[in-house]
Amino acid sequence: MNLFSTPWGALELTRFPADPRETLRAWDAADDYLLRHLAETGADLTGRITVLGDRWGALATALAAHRPTQITDSHLGRQATRANLLRNAPQAEVELRTTRDDPPARIDVLLVRVPKSLALLEDQLHRLAPALHPGTLVVGTGMVSEIHTSTLRLFERIVGPTRTSLAVRKARLIFSTPDPAADRGANPWPLRYALPDDVGPLSGRTVTNHAGVFCADHLDIGTRFLLQHLPDRKGPDRVIDLGCGNGVVGTAAALANPGSDVLFVDESHQAVASAEATFRDNVGSAATARFLVGDAADVLTVSPPGSADLVLNNPPFHSHRSVTAATAQRMFQIARTALRPGGELLVVGNRHLGYHVRLKRLFGNCDVVASNPKFVILRAVKR
Repeated sequence: MNLFSTPWGALELTRFPADPRETLRAWDAADDYLLRHLAETGADLTGRITVLGDRWGALATALAAHRPTQITDSHLGRQATRANLLRNAPQAEVELRTTRDDPPARIDVLLVRVPKSLALLEDQLHRLAPALHPGTLVVGTGMVSEIHTSTLRLFERIVGPTRTSLAVRKARLIFSTPDPAADRGANPWPLRYALPDDVGPLSGRTVTNHAGVFCADHLDIGTRFLLQHLPDRKGPDRVIDLGCGNGVVGTAAALANPGSDVLFVDESHQAVASAEATFRDNVGSAATARFLVGDAADVLTVSPPGSADLVLNNPPFHSHRSVTAATAQRMFQIARTALRPGGELLVVGNRHLGYHVRLKRLFGNCDVVASNPKFVILRAVKR
């Protein structure tokens, strides 16, 4: 648990899922810089406040007394916000929305935690811009490494005239003045493109990517490698695409084994919306599939332990700017619980991550299905 000192008091904050062994904080210098700027400048916070991209709820929790609306793409971030509000401001009226929900009708203060994905920022600024007015206070924040010329250009084009602050503790602020007459152009998201012709059942088919999904404008090479080495299974399966992204892997498994029941799971609302669109466009609306925005553990609420035949997984190894193996380890553990005896987990990852060590320890076995200089595909069977 982190103790975050803010102008509105000290807050006890945690990430989600909470892990006493994890040392990553639930806030950083960018959150601190923004909150201190608001306090030191005497910003008017009596209007309707929207907080976009608040990673673990530090901003929404600090400003809870002002009844902000938080908008996030992350299920984990949303759960962390709930827990942090319950711990620090249990009576507060904070509205939690996702990036797939309708945006607020009016915004008097817009606070933006700059996301890693420039596409997600573009999409969300387009969606929120109609709610801004000339008097809206717009302040963005991020670490210096997260704010680029392209970031400022987006604020300039979609919101209005933009400038930045000096850097403090490697964090920076962005100030934009809304211009209702700005020619923002059309929102280009979601993006659709045809897959290459060497990826098995999905070759040449169209994939849908909502903004913020990993590798939104092309097929990433790790997923491409996995698609080229999916198992040749006979008969319908119960399949879990764990950390599904845009859903191409689970959709390919459904096409290869018609009648399979596929569960698509991701902690990103944008990703699950992409997966559903990709599946429906390529397999059809009558096919059996379920779509879940949630933590890996939430899989077991809709797919009982010991019921899955195949789990497909391309685990992330970053949590925002931090490198961590915790997410992959959690996914592997849940996969083992979800699988029936004899069921398989298929994992693709960078060779240097050493997933084979973790899988052997957890499953008691691990085989290399395929490898190249960058990636390895591993297979573990539940005994």
